[in-house]
Amino acid sequence: MDTAELLIKCLENEGVKYVFGLPGEENLNILQALKNSSIKFITTRHEQGAAFMADVYGRLTGRAGVCLSTLGPGATNLMTGVADANLDGAPLVAITGQVGTDRMHIESHQYLDLVAMFSPVTKWNAQIVRPSNTPEIIRKAFKVSQKEKPGAVHIDLPENIAAMSVEGQPLNRDKQEKSYSAYQSMNEAAAAISKAENPLILVGNGAIRANASEALTEFATQLNIPVANTFMGKGVIPYTHPLSLWTTGLQLRDYISCAFDQTDLVIAVGYDLIEYSPKKWNPQGEIPIIHIGAETAEIDSSYIPMAEIVGDISDSLNEILRRSEGMNQLSPSVSEIREKIRSEYEGYGKDSEFPIKPQKLIYDLRQVMGPEDIVISDVGAHKMWIARHYHCDRPNTCLISNGFASMGIAIPGAIAAKLVHPDRKVVAATGDGGFMMNCQELETALRVGTAFVTLIFNDGGYGLIEWKQEDHFGQSSFIKFGNPDFVKFAESFGLKGYRVESVADLIPTLKEALAQDVPAVIDCPIDYRENARFSQKSGGLNCSI
Repeated sequence: MDTAELLIKCLENEGVKYVFGLPGEENLNILQALKNSSIKFITTRHEQGAAFMADVYGRLTGRAGVCLSTLGPGATNLMTGVADANLDGAPLVAITGQVGTDRMHIESHQYLDLVAMFSPVTKWNAQIVRPSNTPEIIRKAFKVSQKEKPGAVHIDLPENIAAMSVEGQPLNRDKQEKSYSAYQSMNEAAAAISKAENPLILVGNGAIRANASEALTEFATQLNIPVANTFMGKGVIPYTHPLSLWTTGLQLRDYISCAFDQTDLVIAVGYDLIEYSPKKWNPQGEIPIIHIGAETAEIDSSYIPMAEIVGDISDSLNEILRRSEGMNQLSPSVSEIREKIRSEYEGYGKDSEFPIKPQKLIYDLRQVMGPEDIVISDVGAHKMWIARHYHCDRPNTCLISNGFASMGIAIPGAIAAKLVHPDRKVVAATGDGGFMMNCQELETALRVGTAFVTLIFNDGGYGLIEWKQEDHFGQSSFIKFGNPDFVKFAESFGLKGYRVESVADLIPTLKEALAQDVPAVIDCPIDYRENARFSQKSGGLNCSI
C-alpha cells in the first residue's frame, strides 16, 4: 500500500462520500487510489468550483467537504473557495498535490510553498512528509475542521511521498461531547433578561450549526422576545412566527434598524461578528449584550458582553429560560415594525412592471419554493435583495456567502446542495456577472445528474458596484459588459433554457424549469433602479413608524 492509498482509506474512515476536484500529474496516485474506493470523485471544470462544492457540502451536512487539486495553478485556483469556507464557518478539507521533496529546495516547475500560502485562509494545515504520519494528519484535519467554529484545513502531499510504501490504519474517530455553560453565567443572563424592558434576540449561523432552531423558537416564544436573524441565520425561527423580524445585516438602515435603536438588551445567539459587524448596530457600544454561543465572544469595542454563556446552545437557552422570571411585555413598536416589513413585502406580490423589480422576482420565487427547498445565492446586488426579501421556514434553506462574499459560488453550491438533498428543489440565484464566473460547472451538473435551476438576475453589469458608485459619487463607471444569449448557452450544454418576457411569465417558467430532469437556466431581466430608491428611502428612514 502506498501513502495515497492510506490517505484514501483514512478519508473513507471519516465518512467521506465525495471528493470534488481536477486531475493532475502530482495527484496521480491519489486519483488511482480513489478509483478503487467507495468515495465518488467528481471531476469539476475549475478548482474554484470544486472548493465551492466542498464548502456548501460542509455547510449543509456539518461534515467536512473535500476538494482536491494539483500543485501550482491548481492550488491557487482552489484558494478562493477554501477562504470562503473558512470565513463562513463551513468545514472543508483541501488536499493539494505537490512536487517531490527532492526538488523543493530549488526553483522548480510549478512549485509554490503551499503550506505557507494556505496558512492565512485555513484553521490548520500541514504537509505529509512521513508516510506513517498520514492517519494522524487526516484525523486531525477533520477534527479541527469540524469543531466549533468550523472552517477549512489544508493537506499538502508531495508526489514522491504519495508513491512511497507504507503500513498503517486509519485512527478511530473520537466522539466530541457537548460542553455546558457555568450556572453563574446563566443566572446572570436570566436576571438581565428579566429586567430588560425591550430585549431583542440577534441570531446567527452558529445556532444553525448547533441545531438550536427548536430551542431558540421556544425560548423566544416563552419569553415573548422578538428575533432578528443575520443573512446566515435565516430560518432559525420560521419567518411566519409573529416574533420574527426577518433579516438584518444590510449596510444601509432598514426597518429592523429601528428595533436596535429602541432595544435595551441584545441577546446574541450563535452570532459571529463577521456576519454583521456590531459597529453597524451598536456603534457606541452602549447596548448591553448577552452572548450565547459555543465559543467565547470575539473582541470588538462595539461588542463587549455583560454575560457570556459558552456551551451547547440549546442547553443554554433551555436553562436560561428555566431561570427567567416570566414573559416580556412586547413593545408596541415591535409589532409596528413587523407590520411595516410584512406590508411592504406583500405589496410587491401584485407588482406588474417589466423589467421585473428584484423584490417581485424574489417574492414569486418564494411562492414556488417549498419550506425545505434550497436557494443558493451568489454575490451581487441580487444578494442584498435575497437577504432582505427571501424568507425561510427552515434553517439552511437559503445559503448566502457572507464572510468572504465571493462571486461564483451559486452554481457549484447548487450542485453540492442537490447531492446532499436530491429530493428537494434547488435554485442557484445569481447575477449575470457571477453566472459567467463559474457557468462551466453546468456541464458538471449535467454529467453528475444534479437537476437544479439557475435563475439569472440580468442587468448587463456589476449591479452592486454600480449601486455603491451611485451612492458615493452620484455616477458609475466601468461596470457594464455584454452577455451571450443565455438560452442558447444553456441549450449548447444540453440543458433547458428559458427567457422571461413579462412578469406573468415568471411563476409558470419557474415551475416548468423546476420540473425538468436536467439543469435549467432562466434569463430574467431585472430593474435595478430599485437599488437607488432603497438607498434614498433608507437615508430618510424615520423610526417613529
